[in-house]
Amino acid sequence: MEVKTVKPDGVVRTLCRMCDTRCAINVHLKDGVIADITPFEGHPVNQGKICPRGSAAIDQFYHIDRITKPLKKQADGTFIEISRKQALDEIAAKIDELRQSHGARSIGVWKGEGMGFHQQEEYIRRFAHALGSPNYFSNDSACYNSRFLGYSLVTGFWNSFPEFSDADLILLFGTNPPICHPPFMREFADARRRGAKLIVIDPRLNPIACYADIFAQPYPGTDGALGWGLIRYLIETKSYDFELVERHSIGLEKMARYAERFTPEYVEEQSGIYRDVVIEIAEMIVKYRPRMSIFPGTGLEHYENGVNNVRTLASLSCLAGALDISCGLFWPEEMARRKLTLHDELPLLDQKPIGADKFPVLYDRRKECHTMTAIDAMLGNSDYALKGLIISAANPAVTNPNTRKVQKALLNLDLLVVNDLFLTKTAQLAHYVLPGASFLERSEIHIHPKHQMVTLSQKIAEIEGVKDDYQLWRDLTHRLGFGEKYFPWATEEEVMQWTLEPSGISLEALRKHPEGLVYKPLRYKKYKTRPLPTPSGKIEFASPYLKKFGLSEIPEYIPPYHMRHKSKDFPFVLTTGARKSLFYHSRHQNIARFRTVHPTAEVEIHPEDAADLGIKDNEVVRIVSEIGSLEIPAKIVGRSELRKGVLEIYHGWEEWRVNFVTHDDINDPICGFPLLKGVPVRIERI
Repeated sequence: MEVKTVKPDGVVRTLCRMCDTRCAINVHLKDGVIADITPFEGHPVNQGKICPRGSAAIDQFYHIDRITKPLKKQADGTFIEISRKQALDEIAAKIDELRQSHGARSIGVWKGEGMGFHQQEEYIRRFAHALGSPNYFSNDSACYNSRFLGYSLVTGFWNSFPEFSDADLILLFGTNPPICHPPFMREFADARRRGAKLIVIDPRLNPIACYADIFAQPYPGTDGALGWGLIRYLIETKSYDFELVERHSIGLEKMARYAERFTPEYVEEQSGIYRDVVIEIAEMIVKYRPRMSIFPGTGLEHYENGVNNVRTLASLSCLAGALDISCGLFWPEEMARRKLTLHDELPLLDQKPIGADKFPVLYDRRKECHTMTAIDAMLGNSDYALKGLIISAANPAVTNPNTRKVQKALLNLDLLVVNDLFLTKTAQLAHYVLPGASFLERSEIHIHPKHQMVTLSQKIAEIEGVKDDYQLWRDLTHRLGFGEKYFPWATEEEVMQWTLEPSGISLEALRKHPEGLVYKPLRYKKYKTRPLPTPSGKIEFASPYLKKFGLSEIPEYIPPYHMRHKSKDFPFVLTTGARKSLFYHSRHQNIARFRTVHPTAEVEIHPEDAADLGIKDNEVVRIVSEIGSLEIPAKIVGRSELRKGVLEIYHGWEEWRVNFVTHDDINDPICGFPLLKGVPVRIERI
């Protein structure tokens, strides 16, 4: 590959995008080569620290398998290199053909996070609506949206990163910060030095749990039962924040009536957490409230009861008085900016967005279609067929449930275009593969709600023939005849200038301050002087909005699928998604030095279960569900690491795709999330 750096020698400050934490880094250039990556001081996110993924951005940038030229699939299934002009001309012609014969809504777009998040998402959304299609899909259909909806239905917002260092009590549900969010560990350490207490709730003994004052190991998917038990205790003992609740909430009476059944004994029956532990956690909340942080990880999302379990925790935080304080549910204020989306200008509701009828809350609140329903639409099992799809840095052939069905659906498309860094399992199914630009090859505006700060990441280098995301969508729209109207900017820099204008902050100012600029000073307890962004303007312990859709007003607890559908054929419960220290979902597996640490997939199994089945460590076994099967080596873990009867598999392996056994048709009724955890399975020896 031919690489040109922005300058031959020196240091450029930017933000790392090897995950979504966006740590501040120094990129060292020497003789026109990216020579090293180190952290820089002065940025509040990582404060001079960096994890191994950050330095591996060099491995990713120069990787021998980088796609640097467009690829076109031949009749025999192989790819040939073609020019970018030919690729875009042919793609645009096929889009136009599908638009003429089946309507614009027959074409969808799908955003991943392999090359970025925020600007890329708005480009893709803008392209779809400008084309005339409401069908925007993303990885958020199986990550993030459930927690966002869970919190926003109660408070109208969700800030996913509280200031843990200010807390006197930290409760972590289904998350593993040392692996998922390393910068959190500095905040936890600061809080612990001040005497803060730590409670970890997780079916799996993860590293942070080893430092907890209380570690409770529930049955998968039963976090909501514990949440309701804690709510009951606060209400029964009259230990909640009376002023906040009486003046700024609705629905307490309905919540209180429902909570009555969640005695410590009932919570123990549902969750497996001892009644005495339930009471001890409740007493700690009473003692330390409101200076408490409750953080739910993705461990709560991947069940058919996920949104309501998260709503329960949001309600618990509000009852404890932790609303709009630094360590609690801080309500971030937005920066004034122009948005690229066209939802107001071109809503396209008459075009029947895919999945909006089945999961109206998801579409109404997120303006996002449902990816599992999209798979059905690709197979012709929907109101209308999805014929074409452009995917940018997503890998649904690995990350979406029911992998065999996903592969069949993608192969059924008349046009599949993938824009990515590497030839992923999804890209291998495409008609055209376009070379994507990594975060080192572009600039982007980043907003940090936790600090109400904006930063600009800097372009470091460019590879000949590789264009950034903006150029892709601009070039397609101009070929399709609506570029002048909707993508008039010549460069991404012009887009960012246009976006920033209402804020009064210039690109030049951001370049001079790589540590970022505060766009608004932090203010707390704003609900005292203005309404919350809910329909009622108050905390909604009961949601009239959900009632309109025929959904439960209060976050009712429904026992998870594996408890309601017990079967002798599938006696084990499989959870998926526990992170590996060096991977990020399905990313970074092709970095050689990372594979020396994580060489192979494995199914974690309790030693008593292994002994009962005669399974030895590293023996290859077959995991079977109602959906499919997967052969994978077994790893016998310590007795306390998992509950007996519970299995765990990392979710992102391309060679060992756990989604061959996960369900796409058992969904949360609010957000549509699939059942990726709590899957009934059996183990077969091979």
